[in-house]
Amino acid sequence: MTTSTVFEATAAGLHYHRAGPLGVHPVVLLHGGGPGASAWSNFGRTVPVFAERFDTLAVDQPGYGGSENCPSGRQYFTHSADRLAALLDEVGLDRVHVIGNSLGGGTAVRFALRYPERAGRLLLMGPGGLSLNVFASDPTEGVKRLAAFGAPPGPSREKLAEFLRTLVFDQSFVTEELIDERMRAATDPDALRGMRALGASFADPDLHEESQLWRDAHLLRDEVLLVWGREDRVNPLDGALVALKLIRRCRLHVFGGCGHWAHLEKFDEFNRLAFDFLEGHRP
Repeated sequence: MTTSTVFEATAAGLHYHRAGPLGVHPVVLLHGGGPGASAWSNFGRTVPVFAERFDTLAVDQPGYGGSENCPSGRQYFTHSADRLAALLDEVGLDRVHVIGNSLGGGTAVRFALRYPERAGRLLLMGPGGLSLNVFASDPTEGVKRLAAFGAPPGPSREKLAEFLRTLVFDQSFVTEELIDERMRAATDPDALRGMRALGASFADPDLHEESQLWRDAHLLRDEVLLVWGREDRVNPLDGALVALKLIRRCRLHVFGGCGHWAHLEKFDEFNRLAFDFLEGHRP
C-alpha cells in the first residue's frame, strides 16, 4: 500500500486508523480525552505526515470513537494499555514507539510500565497521571471545565466550547465546526456511558494509586521526551518537574505561545521534533 492510504479497522475492541509502510518503525498515536475526542479528531492531520516515515496507527482509546468502553472495576490507564497490547498482538507488531497526548500520555506510560519489552521511545504531551502540579492549582482550569460538561443540568454546546478553549493558546483553533463535530460525538449515548465509566475509574479510591503513574516513573526504560505548551491550562507546565526528575532518560521541550494541543498549534515544529526523537537524532 502507499503511504497516502489510510484505512480503518477494529482489533481487541479498539478502532484505529493505519497508514504508512507496514512494519517500518511502527508508531502508535494515542489521543487525549474530553468530550467528543477520538484518534482522528486529534491526529487526522498528523497521520498522513507520519505515514511518510513510519507505520502509523492512530487508536481510539476505550470509550472514544469506535472503541468499546472501559469496564467497571478497572483503572482506565491499565485497561487501555492492556487493550493496546492485545491490538498489537492481532496486527502482528511486537514493539512500537508511542506518542500520547494528555489521557493518551497516561496510557502510553502505563503501557511502557506493563509491557517494557514492547514499548520503544515515548513522546508525551502534557501527560495525565505522570504530571504532578507543583505550583498550579489542582484541579486546573481545564479539568474544572471538563468536569462541568457532564455536571447537572447536563451537557451543552456552551460548556463544551468553554472546555475546548482551555486546550489552546490560539483561540482560532476552536471553530464553530469543531464545536459542532465534538458535540455530536460527545452526546452519543455510547460516548456518554464511556465518559461516566472513565470518571468512575479515576474516582474509585481502590484504583487511585494505580492512576498515579509518577510513582513508578523511575522504572521507565527507554528514552522519554516530554513536550509541553507553556500556556497549558489543563496540565500546566510545572507538572513536568517531578517527571523530569524521576525519569532517568528524559528530556523536556517547551513551546511558547502554546496550550495543551502542541501537535496542532505547533504542527510543523512538533513534527520535526518528533521525527528527530523517534529516529534517534540528538538535538
